[in-house]
Amino acid sequence: MTSITVEHVSKQFTQSTKDGGQRVMALNDASLKVNSGEIMSILGPSGCGKSTLLRVIAGLIAPDSGTIYYDKLDLQSIPLQERGVGMVFQDGALIPHWIAEENIGFHLSLRHREDEVPARVARISQVTGFGLELLLERKPRELSGGERQRVGIARALARGPRVFLFDEPFSNLDAKLRSQARIELHRLLNEFPVTSIYVTHDQGEASALGQRVAVMREGRIEQVDSYDQMYRNPINLFIATFIGTPTINLFEGVVRDHQWQGANFGGYPLRPDPNDGKKVLLGVRAEDVVFAPGGVLARVEMATSRFEQRRVELELRLGDEQFTMIGDIGEGFRVGDHVP
Repeated sequence: MTSITVEHVSKQFTQSTKDGGQRVMALNDASLKVNSGEIMSILGPSGCGKSTLLRVIAGLIAPDSGTIYYDKLDLQSIPLQERGVGMVFQDGALIPHWIAEENIGFHLSLRHREDEVPARVARISQVTGFGLELLLERKPRELSGGERQRVGIARALARGPRVFLFDEPFSNLDAKLRSQARIELHRLLNEFPVTSIYVTHDQGEASALGQRVAVMREGRIEQVDSYDQMYRNPINLFIATFIGTPTINLFEGVVRDHQWQGANFGGYPLRPDPNDGKKVLLGVRAEDVVFAPGGVLARVEMATSRFEQRRVELELRLGDEQFTMIGDIGEGFRVGDHVP
């Protein structure tokens, strides 16, 4: 298997405007190491550069500066036919006038190994539990969105790639299909281990598929860690507010006698270096806000039931501050209630 190293990569594009055009920084000194055999998710808001990064890693576009290494070899020094990149795009990118079997076997046919396609298809069907062999005689226009993506994944796997790259392959599917396709892909990556990078804007997909997650913002990689570690130990305010649903609660406060003190509550110890009077933001996850008999009373502004999780998300107001907490769905909270 192959490791991937992104070393100080930058990339600019010209964006058309009514005044002519302006340069836009898509990647800004981005660095990343994907270990051999690892599944890495790349997560970030729209326009942060994650798809551009994937295309640079694939060798589809060249960076303005910096280097991509497969193992210890500069990607530009590896001949195209020897790079072994399997890539799945958002729309499947199948050849429209070919049936699924021809699409899946394309790379094998170039090497006169078409006879291997049936065995590959049978194994993929066995692992995923999806009857891929039933689609082989259909053209892309005769397939649903989910079926096209499954054929696209099978095509990439059939060639035996060194690296496997996914550019939001399930973003056009509905929630139920996306969940099922994610499970099938997870099974495939366990059965056919290969160094993989999965680009997505969906935190559920990123955490479910990636052993580690790289979060991007404005062309930079902000933090690389497990999703759980970023959730509990974000390195900055952007990661704290981006990771997690519902969004983390932020309370403004100041330092008093080495303790945090806010408008409505306080007394939390801080490390000794912040001086008295320094402004400090306190971040509290919704599930860490708890009821306290005799505590301050907050008014319920909104109650959103999450029936599948047997919980309710409460939007609470306390003075000028608004925050979220998680309650038990059986408590019967209503707008206007006051809770301690």
